[in-house]
Amino acid sequence: MPVLRTIKSEYEFYYNEPLELFVALDSENSKALSTFWKENKGKQKQALPGTRVTGFKLIFDEEFQSLKIDFDQTFQFNMKDLQRTKLA
Repeated sequence: MPVLRTIKSEYEFYYNEPLELFVALDSENSKALSTFWKENKGKQKQALPGTRVTGFKLIFDEEFQSLKIDFDQTFQFNMKDLQRTKLA
């Protein structure tokens, strides 16, 4: 019986609440976001700085009935609006 391995993605997924969409960030931008949240831990959302990070939107693929990363265009997202999520 073959062993199935989990393939680690280069991207981490976040949810942008104001825009109501899922976002994919590469490891460099994800680390910057993690540092941002550590530095601003305990602050109210309104008091957080408007730092932005570059990422990709996830779009719905009709053929496979699932989400996929749209690499055609990069977007700037406010770090304070991104919440880490796990896509299953």
